[in-house]
Order: sequence, then structure tokens, then C-alpha cells
Amino acid sequence: MVTDANAFSDDVRQIDGGTNPTRFARGWHCLGLAKTFHDGRPHQIDAFGTSLVVFESADGTLNTLDAYCRHMGGNLAQGTIKGDGIACPFHDWRWGGDGKCLNIPYSRRVPRTARTQAWPTLERNGLVFIWNDPRRRPPPESVDIPVLDAYGSSEWTDWSWNSLLVEGTNCRELIDNVVDMAHFFYVHLVKPTFFKNVFEKHVASQFMSATGRPDIELDSNYGQEGLLMESSATYYGPAYMVNGQTLASGGAASEGLLINCHYPVTPNSFVLQWGAIAKKNEGMSDDEASAMATQFADSLGDAFMQDVEIWRNKTRVDNPLLCEEDGPVYQLRRWYEQFYVDEDDIVPEMVNRFEFEVDLHTAQSKWDVEMTANMAAAKQAPAGV
Repeated sequence: MVTDANAFSDDVRQIDGGTNPTRFARGWHCLGLAKTFHDGRPHQIDAFGTSLVVFESADGTLNTLDAYCRHMGGNLAQGTIKGDGIACPFHDWRWGGDGKCLNIPYSRRVPRTARTQAWPTLERNGLVFIWNDPRRRPPPESVDIPVLDAYGSSEWTDWSWNSLLVEGTNCRELIDNVVDMAHFFYVHLVKPTFFKNVFEKHVASQFMSATGRPDIELDSNYGQEGLLMESSATYYGPAYMVNGQTLASGGAASEGLLINCHYPVTPNSFVLQWGAIAKKNEGMSDDEASAMATQFADSLGDAFMQDVEIWRNKTRVDNPLLCEEDGPVYQLRRWYEQFYVDEDDIVPEMVNRFEFEVDLHTAQSKWDVEMTANMAAAKQAPAGV
């Protein structure tokens, strides 16, 4: 018996899964804390479908090269830093940070063609970045990484930092969160009260106010009704977000700067990194302030784990079916596309200023009904259930 004669109707929406891009995003990508690389050792980074080596030359400059020696393929990340260069463990060829071979200890001269790929490297705000461009063009000044005045200030802590390899999904899933208002309620368990996006040139911003949900248990206390959150998050390019965030609850407030960044390993995997610095409240000791920064970073990490669980089990959708309150998903993806085409192929709709504020009246009224029902059901539930 046929239970639904319309099950295979032409009106049924089909998912277009598309394909992952065949190139990696053009732009600055954060590799992590700079102090990690200032230790006198070479570091291997698997990124952009290849392997890189990051090392500190004698003058303290961080450099990034392709990891595999152009001579016979030795892995420079297994080599030794010698002066301003890195020596291959196979035949001791010495490579400078600009990609030129500096010396071949057993040879009379260095071949004129002895060059390897050098990656533009930037150290800023206690972090290290490398520039990727499939056409190997240098980074323009207009897409520089902003200086964070808070970093290095006596009023703020140092970074608390974490990272995670996310496999089985493309990093576009992470970018979609910029406009995804509704998932904050269902995945991250806070209720947005204001949500706006602004895109312009290489920058995409999300402005959000939110409250805690009184129907969610938080530790031993029932609900997080008193929680107030103000968030201003901006992507500078395709992979580096700075998120200023203020949390207030019970008459106390804390202010932090959170970093959300990633770099692709393959078209279907990426390294997700996050960290935070916190502003020291009056009378707060350094240890207390550092604990607050760690708490900020941990809360961001907990949120990411909720997202990662979704990403690992969802499918790619190039043609999402949207309602009015879903926000400018397609506009964000057009903005994001600028990093996957040559600069000469960027069109105005990718970079022109675009603003959109989500109308939250319907969502909030329906959420209030849902939360009230949840709390009533919880009160009626037998103890221990």
C-alpha cells in the first residue's frame, strides 16, 4: 500500500551537496601561539594539502618553508636550525627563510636554481600567521591582521590556547556560524535578543546580545536566567576571528577577547584553534585573572565541541532551504567566495557593504513558550528523573 502518493513529487526539495573547493582560501591563517615556535626547534605544520616547517632564525624572526627539501626530499622539520637557516637532516643543505639555499657544506657552489617555497610569515598579538595564495602573490596591506591593544597590556592576561583537528568536514561549516542565529538557542543554549551581520571587503562581523535560558540546568543551579552576554565577533579574512565578549551574572561582569581561527589541512579537514585573554577586574590577582581567561577559552571550547558534533554528522548543503529568521546565509557565502577565486575575479557582490538585522520577535515569543513548558515539565517530573 502506498502511504504517501506525493512522496516522490517534483515539489520535494532535494539537497545539492556540491563539492569541496579544489583550492585553499587566500588569506592569513593563524598557526597558534608564537612562543610555541620560539624554542630553537623546527616545527612541522600539515596544512594546505602539504607539509610546512616553521623555524626561528638567529635574529629571532619566524620563517615558514615547504617542509620537503628540494634536493632529495628530506624533511626539514626533522633537521636542525643553524644560524639564519635550517639544515636538512639528509645532506645538510642549508635553507634561509626567504627560500634560498644558503650553503651546501660539501659543494663548491650553490646552484642558481636552488630555491624552495617560502611562505610570508607574520608575528602579531603573540600569534603567528602565514599567508596562503594559490597564485603565490604577496599579501596586500589592505588585508593586514589588526593589532589588539589589549594584548600585552598590564590590564589583560596572556593567552589561554587550545586546538583540535576536525576531520570529515570542510571549514565552510565553521564560517556559516557567523549568520546562524537560531543555532545559538538549540546548540549553545542561550537566547539571542539581538542579532546583526555586517559584511564589507574582507571583513565579516556578527553582533549579538543574548540571555541565559532559565530552562537549562547549569551545575547545581536551576537555570541561567541571570546571564547576559554581549558579543562582537569579526572575521578578518577567511580564517581569523576576533570576538570581544562581555558576560554578566549576579551583579558581576567579566570582559574577554576570544580568538576563533583555523587552517585547512585537506579539503575535508582543518585544525580549529581558540584562545582568550581576559581583562583583570579591580582587585583581581594575576592568578585569578588567568583563571578567568581560561574559563573564557574553556567556554568557547565547549561551544566548539557542540558544533563539531553537528559538523561530523551533517551533510554538506549548497542550497540550504531557509526561513526569514535564518539570516543572510547566501550573502555570507558570496562574501566567503572571494577567498577562493583569484583577486582579479572578485566581483562587487562579494565585497560590497551588506547589513542585515534578524527580526527576533517571533523567535523570542515561541522560545518563551517552549522554555515555560520545559520548566513546568521539569517541576512535575519525579525526583531523580
